[in-house]
Amino acid sequence: MDRLDNSIRPYAWGSTTAIPELLGVAPSGEPQAEMWMGAHPGAPSRTARGTLVEVIEADPEGELGAQAVAKFGPRLPFLLKILAAGAPLSLQVHPNLAQAKEGYEDEERRAIPIDAGHRNYKDANHKPELICALTEFDGLCGFRDPNEAAELLAGLGVDSLKPYVDLLHAHPEDAALREVLTAVLGADREEMARTVGEAAAACARLGGAYAPYADIAHHYPGDPGVIAAMLLNHVRLQPGEALFLGAGIPHAYLNGLGVEIMANSDNVLRCGLTPKHVDVPELLRIVRFEAADAGVLRPEASPDGEEVYETPIDEFRLSRYVLPEGGAAHDLTRPAPQILLCTAGSVRAGELDLNPGQSVFVPAGETAEVSGAGTIFRASVIV
Repeated sequence: MDRLDNSIRPYAWGSTTAIPELLGVAPSGEPQAEMWMGAHPGAPSRTARGTLVEVIEADPEGELGAQAVAKFGPRLPFLLKILAAGAPLSLQVHPNLAQAKEGYEDEERRAIPIDAGHRNYKDANHKPELICALTEFDGLCGFRDPNEAAELLAGLGVDSLKPYVDLLHAHPEDAALREVLTAVLGADREEMARTVGEAAAACARLGGAYAPYADIAHHYPGDPGVIAAMLLNHVRLQPGEALFLGAGIPHAYLNGLGVEIMANSDNVLRCGLTPKHVDVPELLRIVRFEAADAGVLRPEASPDGEEVYETPIDEFRLSRYVLPEGGAAHDLTRPAPQILLCTAGSVRAGELDLNPGQSVFVPAGETAEVSGAGTIFRASVIV
């Protein structure tokens, strides 16, 4: 079992206080957006044996287990994060596995540099993800019913939004959503900036259901993504609740602290709320234009106290244990790799003591017994 030393990513949208408060350290004054736990080459966790990338490369089957290597290859298939949003992240979608392979191969054939600003596919993998709230957590997830979106837009009283309202009423669901998103992202930027300005002022005045969009517009003035965001479900997670984001589902995280797990990929197509490249044709190819409830997940408890967040993905499996003072120890040994993360209290994993924000890597098959009084998240794979 290896104690992990993890990197913190200073993205501009990050909270300046949430991760320091979790770790019990003084804020630096700079944004601290994400703490990465895993073997992503961009910021691999460090151990006493080297980086987790180096540890796994030296003995893939010994670290990951033969079953995981046979199923996913000689790499850790997930990335675990603590995510601290102090401002909205970009509105985005992720491709499915076939789309990712096709897009990556196409851009490789066209010799687009991997670090080019207009490149969409950094790898050939999909990027399903799950976010579990540690605090109240606001986000956008999936399309609203078009009639509800029309009502929300109409309530702003902005004349230039009326054509979008009419489109949402006049077409079948998928066509309505596609036409409106296409029109919003393809509109003249100056005209759209004026529309967004009027909409933002109305959101601030009306408050209530409009308040999240006033805040988004404050951070991204004039961005077409403000209007696109109003087509989506707004959801507020309570601690312990989660969202699963599958392929093609537009989403954005707005505010809060959470544990996030995802397939080990960098593939993101952005819809707005960003100064970065937005490839509208490719985006429209990937987005699933279907209205659905945001689908808040609550963990399913097993007899041994493990609370599992069920998803249709094999690359990751996330669960948690809420350990009471004086409770029995739990044997977490599995024939697959694991990362254990403490988020509250004090937990003992094997011979290592973990405080909030501390984590360990457990190789496949290694004995992993946890005890103490606190909360520990367990990240693994399904083999």
